[in-house]
Amino acid sequence: MAMKKVLAAGLIVALSATAVACGTGKEAEKPPAAGANNEGQAGASKKHTISMIDYRYGALPPADGKGIQMINEKFNVDYKPQYVVRSDYVQKLSAVVASGDIPDIIVLEAPDANFYKWAKQGAFLPLNEYMDKYESFKLIPENVRKSVSVGGKIYGIQKYLTETYELTPMIRTDWLEKLNLKMPTNYEELKQVAIAFTKNDPDGNGKADTYGLAMAENINPQYAMGTYWDLNAWYHKNDQGQVIPGFISNARKDHVQWLADLYKEGAITKDFALLNWTQVNTKEFYGGKAGIFIGTPRGMNPTWMQGLVDINPNAKLAPIPMFKAPDGSQGYTTTPGYYGVVMLSAKLKDDPDKVKRILEMIDYGRKFYTLEQRNASNKDFDWLNGLENQGYKIANGAVQREIEEKGMAPMNYLPDSRMWAPSDDANGYSKEYTIPLLRDVAAQFETLHKNMKHYVNPVNAVFSETRATKDSDLSKFLYTEQTKMIFGEKPISDWDKMVKEWMDKGGSQVLKEVNDALNDSGYKGPEWK
Repeated sequence: MAMKKVLAAGLIVALSATAVACGTGKEAEKPPAAGANNEGQAGASKKHTISMIDYRYGALPPADGKGIQMINEKFNVDYKPQYVVRSDYVQKLSAVVASGDIPDIIVLEAPDANFYKWAKQGAFLPLNEYMDKYESFKLIPENVRKSVSVGGKIYGIQKYLTETYELTPMIRTDWLEKLNLKMPTNYEELKQVAIAFTKNDPDGNGKADTYGLAMAENINPQYAMGTYWDLNAWYHKNDQGQVIPGFISNARKDHVQWLADLYKEGAITKDFALLNWTQVNTKEFYGGKAGIFIGTPRGMNPTWMQGLVDINPNAKLAPIPMFKAPDGSQGYTTTPGYYGVVMLSAKLKDDPDKVKRILEMIDYGRKFYTLEQRNASNKDFDWLNGLENQGYKIANGAVQREIEEKGMAPMNYLPDSRMWAPSDDANGYSKEYTIPLLRDVAAQFETLHKNMKHYVNPVNAVFSETRATKDSDLSKFLYTEQTKMIFGEKPISDWDKMVKEWMDKGGSQVLKEVNDALNDSGYKGPEWK
């Protein structure tokens, strides 16, 4: 469960940061001096050597890239970042910490077991006193800050991720119109629509080549029409009064039965367990075969959407409004609200000037720019992106960046260069798309989420060591068993047996640790925002 959320978040971040341009022509101009107009920035103050260890999924930026030179000049530092490929990072970082020679800045993907262990051992600098001194730090919600808090001390600065833009089901409204159907408002209506998409030729080509729900391996997407049905939401309670993941709840049991009914009707991707995410996107939904899938304002793939437009020029899409749950709740679940964490070494406690310099660098990279400000006329944005026609160019009103491994821009090297928006809708992601259909549906998603409540998933703010180490295997077990139930290979009546086996494999310890942590944190029950 947790791993799936992290990977999903990582995919969204990667898609939104795609860099494709090559720029030449503009003479390098000197960036604004760090201390010229901003109190506290480096200027003529003492020069500091600042070390960092970070990871990358793709190619590593060069150690002597232009972006580093620009950072050194602006902040009056000798910046020495070290990058490690993600697959080797945990091992490398563990060895570095064990050696005691910890870099000034440490970056993690998420607060894992090592984070909590090292924080308790005193490896990181507490940052509580700084959180309200920098504009981008102030914007981190309290519920998000809790996930990097140990014993009341904040040990990390989180990188931005939209909190409310969770993946949300969408539907082909042109197919609804073709079959004279209404937008579904509950699961029974959604079932009938999915079956109609399968049996009533919604694309009008006279062939039986369409169906309802597009789905990939691991029952993805899950088609939760609200928190009540969300397998990742810790919302329901068991007979012992423990908060439990939706994955093992009775609501999930009913949902799996619903999926099994649809699969029997041929209304779900055939053999979905054998299809990966790219296949179900390109060949099934965006290939024009399925009428129901998922979307989000941020990080949708223009190439895939163009594929649908090429096949069906008159295609129309819309989000499916959330359903009202049996308990009266209505709304989706928040994401963790961040992806990536930046820590400072505890050895900096006696060097407040250096701490200040580092935090200025981090805060600078997180500054938010509106769409209208993302161009060369904004000197800060221009500098961060490596200067127009060198580190980026503007094409059709959109920023196209040089690939990161060229190291042309400061944003390729700063500890955090992800803008922290004052609100999710302030990003205006929909306006960045050039394909009309994609722009339209993304804008609808923005409006939908702006006008709804979101459940604050309490598990995001606590730590369970067993969950951190066993969650992947435990989730794999549940996905496998529930897939068998959808295929009809196992009866839904085996649900309680499946839950017991999950508990015996380590689930019971996960429940204990999470609920103990929630009680210790003062958790008072469901919170919506």
